[in-house]
Amino acid sequence: MDWWIYPIAILGGLAAGFINTLAGNGSAITLTILMEFMGLPPNVANASNRVGIAAQSSVSTYMFYKNGKIDLKNSVPFIIVMFIGAMIGLYTALKISNENFRFIFGILMIVMLIAILINPKKWIKKQEKNKEISLLITLPVFLLLGFYGGFIQMGMGIIFLAFAVLVAQYDIISANGLKILCVGIYTFVVLGIFAYNGLVDWKAGGLISIGQVLGAWWSSKIATEHPLAAVIAHRVLVAVVIFAIIKVFFF
Repeated sequence: MDWWIYPIAILGGLAAGFINTLAGNGSAITLTILMEFMGLPPNVANASNRVGIAAQSSVSTYMFYKNGKIDLKNSVPFIIVMFIGAMIGLYTALKISNENFRFIFGILMIVMLIAILINPKKWIKKQEKNKEISLLITLPVFLLLGFYGGFIQMGMGIIFLAFAVLVAQYDIISANGLKILCVGIYTFVVLGIFAYNGLVDWKAGGLISIGQVLGAWWSSKIATEHPLAAVIAHRVLVAVVIFAIIKVFFF
């Protein structure tokens, strides 16, 4: 591996860790580095990408939980159904290619952008949640979210936040805490299974994870301590979704 790839991987991981914690789709950066700069085939890149996600999730979960931004008791149903969905998605990822989902992902990002911009206050202000109604509606949705995360992961954070805020009635900071917790739990299992199948390049994934841990720590401090954390997270989310749309349809 050429020397100049090392700083690119660490800086790319830093950006991805920051973006993943406040919004999502940081995997667009890390997957590009793993495939285009490090030369990994798509399936190995997809598997190796989980190393950094597991590392950043550990840091972010600790920071969010320490600052009281994760409601662990009420998160259990979501964790369980997302884990089940992720295992099904993982099985699918091991059997078929995920490269044909690029166009569908782009359309999904356009829908997400519209949803994010229509009512910004809904994303920022704390909301009263009706747990009984929400569970009946959201558990099947979170099962599908888990499937998508286990399958391809890229863009998972954006899609998760949209459903957590618009359907489950979380504000964006609380939704980010739930997202980090759920994704972190199933990612460790997914990573282990990928590793068992010999698909993880630990050197490449570990290198990027250095930056992702730093980025996750930085953005977690902003999300849990900054007085304008919700506004910042919403603006980062809008910027990330716009970038994802441009990347899919114009590059």
